[in-house]
Amino acid sequence: MLEPFRLSETSQAAIANGVAGMTSSLFAQSVFVPIDVVSQKLMVQGYSGHAQYSGGLDVVRQVLRTDGIRGLYRGFGLSAITYAPASAVWWASYGSSQRFIWRFLDHGAKYDEVAPSLQKIMLVQATGGIIAGATSSCITTPLDTIKTRLQVMGHENRSSIKQVAKDLINEDGWRGFYRGFGPRFFSMSAWGTSMILTYEYLSKNSSSLITFSLSVCALVFMFIICLCFLVTYKQIF
Repeated sequence: MLEPFRLSETSQAAIANGVAGMTSSLFAQSVFVPIDVVSQKLMVQGYSGHAQYSGGLDVVRQVLRTDGIRGLYRGFGLSAITYAPASAVWWASYGSSQRFIWRFLDHGAKYDEVAPSLQKIMLVQATGGIIAGATSSCITTPLDTIKTRLQVMGHENRSSIKQVAKDLINEDGWRGFYRGFGPRFFSMSAWGTSMILTYEYLSKNSSSLITFSLSVCALVFMFIICLCFLVTYKQIF
């Protein structure tokens, strides 16, 4: 489909990866946004005047009672325009950076002739994941900051995107849009790296030991990511 535009192979791959990532992210938001709303309310409960909850089900009950089903999808539009571009940028950056690194390591045309070592493949994929996480977080952190504030606001404190943006500028200038950038950058890089390494090697290697080791590593990374998200939300408010 991209051939008539005479783009390079790297550009075509980046666009294809980006479109696929954005499309999958749009569909995923219908499931993740309610979970996101509940988890964020639990993370900031009791902080800066936010309500206290006894658990996830209590959050759902209170949100449904005050806002209805729409309350669980609060910030859906902003989530879509935050995570869809973030996913597109992540996958496009990951594919492009991998090709650039392989070319830099002289594994372009000769890739099929001399197979790289397992360690080199892991290093390239991990580096690509970190670069993709850095690129994506730089571009989408302002939108994520606004989205998070909107989603955890109580029924009586409803505000618009424009008002939230004004509040951030009044509180901390333009730097306010990048509150929690460090933890977000680390979480996106860790998520991307653990996800892509686990996927690539579970799909290529059926060894039970490798499968177990990768699964444990993925769980550790997910725990670290959760801590990063908690730190991010504390910095936003």
